[in-house]
This record gives sequence, C-alpha cells and structure tokens, in this order.
Amino acid sequence: MSKQINVALIGNPNTGKTSVFNALTGLNQKVGNYPGITVEKKEGVCKLPRGVKAHIIDLPGTYSLNASSLDESVVIELLLNQNDKDFPDIAVVVTDVENLKRNLLIFTQIKDLQIPTLLVINMADRMSYKGISLDIEGLEEKLQTKIALVSTRKNIGIDKLKELITNYKEVSSKPCIDISEIDNNYFNNLKKAFPNQLLYKLWLVITQDVNFGTTNRKEFDAVEDFKTKSKGDLKRLQQKETIKRYQFINNALKTGQTIDATQAKDLRSKLDRILTHKVWGYVIFFAVLILVFQAIYDWATIPMDMIDTAFAFLSEWTSDHLPAGAFTDLLSEGIIPGLGGIVIFIPQIAFLFLFISVLEESGYMSRVVFLMDRVMRRFGLSGKSVVPLISGTACAIPAIMATRNIESWKERLITILVTPFTTCSARLPVYLIIISLVIPEGRFLGLGYQPLTLMLLYLLGFGTAVLSAYILNKILKIKNKTFFVVEMPNYKLPLLKNVLLTVVEKTKAFIFGAGKIILAISIILWFLASYGPGENFNSAEEIMTEKYASQNLDEDDLNHKIAQYKLEHSYIGISGRAIEPAIRPLGYDWKIGIAIISSFAAREVFVGTLATIYSVGSDDEETIKNRMAGEVNPILGGPLFTFASGISLLLFYAFAMQCMSTLAIVKRETNSWKWPVLQLVIMSIFAYIVALIAFQFLK
Repeated sequence: MSKQINVALIGNPNTGKTSVFNALTGLNQKVGNYPGITVEKKEGVCKLPRGVKAHIIDLPGTYSLNASSLDESVVIELLLNQNDKDFPDIAVVVTDVENLKRNLLIFTQIKDLQIPTLLVINMADRMSYKGISLDIEGLEEKLQTKIALVSTRKNIGIDKLKELITNYKEVSSKPCIDISEIDNNYFNNLKKAFPNQLLYKLWLVITQDVNFGTTNRKEFDAVEDFKTKSKGDLKRLQQKETIKRYQFINNALKTGQTIDATQAKDLRSKLDRILTHKVWGYVIFFAVLILVFQAIYDWATIPMDMIDTAFAFLSEWTSDHLPAGAFTDLLSEGIIPGLGGIVIFIPQIAFLFLFISVLEESGYMSRVVFLMDRVMRRFGLSGKSVVPLISGTACAIPAIMATRNIESWKERLITILVTPFTTCSARLPVYLIIISLVIPEGRFLGLGYQPLTLMLLYLLGFGTAVLSAYILNKILKIKNKTFFVVEMPNYKLPLLKNVLLTVVEKTKAFIFGAGKIILAISIILWFLASYGPGENFNSAEEIMTEKYASQNLDEDDLNHKIAQYKLEHSYIGISGRAIEPAIRPLGYDWKIGIAIISSFAAREVFVGTLATIYSVGSDDEETIKNRMAGEVNPILGGPLFTFASGISLLLFYAFAMQCMSTLAIVKRETNSWKWPVLQLVIMSIFAYIVALIAFQFLK
C-alpha cells in the first residue's frame, strides 16, 4: 500500500497558487467547504515518485498569519492544530518571482511554527523579461529550505517540486527568527508559564481571534504577566515582529536576488492607464461585455440545436422501443424531457464560464473591480462589494460567501441582500429559452437582438443591485468607515489548462447540482400530471370522444384533445388552475405557474418543468423549443409566449428570489431569518409588480 502525505499549498493572492495546484493534481481534485464553515476548500491527489501519494490542500490566499478575515483564519487554524486530519507533513509556500520580498513574510511565519516548509518561486518565465536573476543555492542557504523554481505556463520545475515534496523529511524545520528578541521579558515569562509549548504558536494564539482545537484561551488569562498587555501593546509587538521578519528577508535577498531595472520591459502601466481610465475604462468594459454575449450566442447555436434534437430523438426512441407502461412513460415524458431542458444549455453556460475565467486569469477582472469602486462609493458600497456582485453571475451562493472579506458589517449586509439581483447562471436557461421564443433573430450594427437582450438583462440585474444598495444604505442606520484596497496582478496570457479546468469544474457543478433537483422534480411532476382524482380524469377518453363525436376529428387530433383534458384534470392541472387567477394578469397560464413554483427549488428547473408538463400524454416528441413555441393562450388565443408575456416573464425572473439555497445561505451568513424572509417577500412583490406593469403595457 502506497504511503500518503498531506501537503498544504499556501501563498499570497495572485502568486499562481491555483496554477501550481492544477499542475500537481490535474483533474484529480474536488471542491467543498471546510466542516461547519462556508469557505471553499479545494483538495486533490498527486502521484509522486517512489509510489508516494500526496493529498494536496489549496488553502485560501493570505498575506500573513495575522488573520483579518475568515479565509485567513482557516489557514492559521489548520497550521496550529496537529490533531487535524489535514495537518500538513509539509507546507509548500508559493511566491511570485516579481514580488518575492512581500511573499516571503508568510514563509518565515510558517517556518517559525517548525513545519517543514518548501519554497516555490513561480512565474520563472518572467525573470528575463523583468531583468531578475536568482542565486537559488544562496537563497536555500539563507532561508534554510529547498526551493523549486517553477513556471506553470511552460511546465518547468513541476517534476523538481514533486521530488522535493517526496523527500520532505530532508527539509529543514528550523525557525527563521527568534521571536523572543522583540520583547525578551514578555516572551521569557511566556516560556516559563508554558514550557512545553512552541513559543511562536503561543504568540499566534494570544494575538489571533481564531479557533485552536484543544488550546484553551483561559490558560493565558490565568497568567498574571499577560493581563497587562493591552490590544495596543500587542499591536506594537506585532509591528516589531514584522520589521524583524523583513530585516531577515532583506538580508536573504541582498545576495540571492538581483534586479536589473534597465532590462525590465513594462507595458503594465500603459495598459492600466487605458483600462482604468475614467471614460475609456468603462467604454472598453462595455465593449468586452457585448463581445462576450454575442460570442455566447454565435458559438453555442450549433451544439445547442444538436443537443435539443438528440433529446427529442431519445424520448421518441424510448417511447417506441421500450415496452408500453408507466415506466416507459416516466422515461419518455418525464425524466428525458426534464433533463433535456437543462442539458441543452451546457454550451452557453460553458462559454460564459470560459470568458469569466479568461478575464480573471488575464488580470483584467481586478481592473474592473478597481474601476467599479468609483461607481460603488456613490451608492454606499466599496469596491470589495464588486467581487461578490460579479461572481454572482456564476452563482449567488459562493458570491454571498465571498462577502466575508468585507470588514464593515453594514457594507457586507447590504452586499448580501442585493447580490441575488445579479444574473446567475441558473437564470440563464430561463432567459435563453424565452429570448429565443419572443425576440427576433435580426441584427443591429452587426450585433444580434438576442445577445443584446441578454446583455441588457445582466446590466438590469447589476443596476438594480446597485440601486437597491443605495436605498438600503439610506435606510440601515449602521455606522461604518472602510478603506478599499485591491491588488493589481500583472497582466498575463491565460493558462489554457487553468481555464479548461475551471470551465469543466464549474459546468460539472452546475449540471450535477441542477440535474439532481430536476431528476427528482421531473419524477414528481410526471406523476402529478399523469394521474388525477375523480371521474373527469378516469373517464377522459369517453368524455372527449362523446364531446367531439359530431366533428369527425382524426385520431391524432382526438388523442391530443384527450391528453389536454386529462392534463387539466390531473393533480398538477387542478393545482395549476387554483393559482392561475393570481398569475393570469402577468400573461401566464397555469402551466407557467407550476413551473414558477417548482423553480423555487432552483431557477433552472423552470425549463425542465415545462418540458415535462408539455410531454405528458403527447405522442409528438418535438424539441423543447417547438413544444413551447406551439403553446396556445387559452384565454386570448394565439401563441402563449408573445413579446408581452415573454418580457413579463424575463423581468419576473430578473427580480424574483427564486432560489431556496440562496435564502438558506443568507440565513447562515446573517445568523438570522429576518433578512432572508425580507429578501423573499420584497423581491417577490417587486418582481410581480414589474412583470404586471410590463405585460399590461406591452399587450
């Protein structure tokens, strides 16, 4: 049996830590949350030389072990708890060759915990470009570690890193500095009080507000010498510690690193002047958005049509070739159409994640955050709120979790409350199918009406979120003062492997997350639509045959009438009729009403629900688009999905809180049911009123 070791990947944000993680693990990775905490946890497996396997944890990016956010606390808690199953046998600190001095601060802190610590100097391919040369042997001696010089872009140094991890027992765990030198009297007393504990670990326990497993904070309070240390005194000691660490780092880099400024070729400042310009910055960002949405439509059309046709064929084949009965009906009318209603959107969702990943990998997204800070401040938010609002285009749940790096409770609460207005990928299937039904395929100045409509819906969601934030900022009487700090990473060509891994991981999470819900709901809906109470349902064939006896309908038309009559008198039909009066003013029939209610489990269920309902009892296995396009308005006649009802439905989904998972995470993040209940009520009422006005005005 091969041995497995624990490896913790640690580093500052924007050092390429995720690229190193991807290079080591490839597709052997999974994403989850830390137990009892909503912070993302990425872990994977890497095969090392001599049959050794490494369990690699990609810890949240942090600048030091002085925690200021929940993400950073996760790093410290793991490194201090030797009983944790993920406690590392070796820590691998990833640094960026251009910011080595700053990145080494956390390296020296981890070394002082006496954990074997390797140093990865990443982005080595930029050394000649920036005029940087390194004496690796000299740095290894000064820093008392082993160093892997790596370029994930050119796949250089990864094998050397694997070899070093395998031989982790040869890596020194000797501390970099003597922490007691910053205040001999204080630390000597601390050492006497706790002679069996590591001094630097004790110092972190005293200064950090995080969980430490079995370590009891009351033990420190019981020692007289530490009661005299105020927060101000501790802060001053931390500052002395930081100065001492940088003295050590400067001494190591004095001979180990040489930078020839005349060789450095820097386009970054020129690009920044354009991309963060107070006018051209917004123009460029708007142009990027238009190109993204146009490409999503143009590139995805062919694969979407193929998927749609394939599911229609599969449904028909199942109906024709499997033995007649309830199970075959469930497959052909329930499960296959329901799943087809979500799988059809994989190409467009994958392309959306592709573009988001490229923008993040290139360094452009950080410029967008900086740019939008100017707008955010006028509405009572900081630029940090832009990160959740933009990441909300993928999913509101991790976006709301991302608000944990906002220090101000008021700004964080407002961001949590308005983030669900941004268009998430779950809304995308609803938008795409409705837009394809009610918006013509023409073009304006080479840009399609449909992608322009989609972009407007995204802008509408973002605009509503910002406007809501302004109102909440005026209403909520919570004092706060914060400063916005964002790091601008270097521009770089996106690494293809990273982009593809992101697209696969995010798309897979979307499909399986939605797929499980749709599968369950498809089965329930099929049952409710295929069975009903009383004589009206059980005697539907006799009732409709007698009713249309004089009209000489052919067999197909009569079967269609019988299927419609049974559907209306099924359990789902009766439920739909009950709610129809409330939604009829919006231009919806009872089937759309059922889809709206079922999509509360997950917005993307809307299309799958309609696909299932329209399939029940139908012999004509058409594509989803054709089924929906063929629906007739029972009151007004003509197509059910008109421009008026389509716009009404788009606006309803733009504003409604149709996601119970988001409500659950809001409750968890705010520790109260008050805020999610207010969110649900206010957003639902607002969505209803806007949809009502839109339909009544446009019809």
